[in-house]
Amino acid sequence: MKKMSSLDWVAFVLVIVGALNWGLVALNFNLVDYIFGTGSLLSTIIYALVGLSALYSIFSMKKMSGSGMM
Repeated sequence: MKKMSSLDWVAFVLVIVGALNWGLVALNFNLVDYIFGTGSLLSTIIYALVGLSALYSIFSMKKMSGSGMM
């Protein structure tokens, strides 16, 4: 089994942050906007990084499943 690289870990953490934030949004609380400000540049960067991390994770899983690792 392949060990997770640093990039894999960062992507994993950001995907978890995004998922937890969506769970809080369902309860009418947006933690990212609360911390960094609604519509702020930092909020936008966080959302972009979470989205890119999700894409990275999708392609990493696809690559691992294609190589017989899953």
